[in-house]
Amino acid sequence: MTIDKTASDETLVRFDKTQVKEEKALNEAYDYETPVPFTRGMRVELPGYSLILISGTASVDDEGRSIHVGDIKAQSWRTFENIEALLASEGADWHDVVRTTCYLRDMSRDYEPFNEVRHAFYLDRELEPFPASTGIQVTLCREDLLVEIEAMAIVPPDRKKK
Repeated sequence: MTIDKTASDETLVRFDKTQVKEEKALNEAYDYETPVPFTRGMRVELPGYSLILISGTASVDDEGRSIHVGDIKAQSWRTFENIEALLASEGADWHDVVRTTCYLRDMSRDYEPFNEVRHAFYLDRELEPFPASTGIQVTLCREDLLVEIEAMAIVPPDRKKK
């Protein structure tokens, strides 16, 4: 935590934050025409805990290429694994995730197979309770992506990056 003084002598408290990085889970967008004004994840140090925010993550490889095109189940599993890698880079795992937002290209076609994978993934990781979650139908940034997921995790302050 830092404390800044403004020009009008007001005191501003700012919380320390660092970028979440994990190369094999694609940390930054490589193929956009203009620079992207966000990071793939952020760790915010708050009094008593750290908040880890994972931006929308999809089924991409370590080169940023979309993989498992046309296969919602394989894309979903890879997306969960990419988030898992980002969490692990911060000393966290799925047991620390308290909320997800799941974006699907076609809710009526893909929700059931997506939910099957999500349930299997969570059971495989022995999660109980499951994270709070919201599902939204959207147009994703690439035509070949069917799912994108954001995650929020909370960890004790002594659990540091690996």
